[in-house]
Amino acid sequence: MKHGKKHRAEVAKSLPEWRDEFMSYKALKREVKLINPIRFNSNGKKRSRSWPTEEMGFALLLARELDKINTFYIDKEEDYIIGFRELEIRAENVNGNEEMLELQKEILGFHSEMVMLLHYSVINFAGLMKIVKKHKKRTGAYTSVYSFYMPRVLQQPFFSTDLLYNLIRGCEEILDRLSPPSHP
Repeated sequence: MKHGKKHRAEVAKSLPEWRDEFMSYKALKREVKLINPIRFNSNGKKRSRSWPTEEMGFALLLARELDKINTFYIDKEEDYIIGFRELEIRAENVNGNEEMLELQKEILGFHSEMVMLLHYSVINFAGLMKIVKKHKKRTGAYTSVYSFYMPRVLQQPFFSTDLLYNLIRGCEEILDRLSPPSHP
């Protein structure tokens, strides 16, 4: 299955309200197709290329898509920090089994949504790598987009998932504390 189809299938499985927040791989692919392919001169060497308008369009769309992904990711991460603090406080003050079971359900749902955000990050990163590869294949110029974007991408919030992993682990620790000890 091609990446675009895989990407759409993964998006459909994700939370429906997140659908428009994923990278628009299809739009980026259309922009790549607008770029004139590599040209060679008579002795078989690549002609030098400047940044034509089509490549500028691709670069601008890619920048907008990265901004969209990061904005969504940061907003979700901030929501999760606040939500985690609230769950911690509630876990410290839980009264009775019924309240504890309800809190455990909420924590599991919260945990699940954070795992989906990790999935979101992976899908978008895979799409980004795939579109950069298509760009390279079309232009023969890995350096133009790759060297410009990849160092920045690796430092982007949607790629830096340490905080999210810590929140997920924190939920697991709360669940462990709330669960009764098992006796063999």
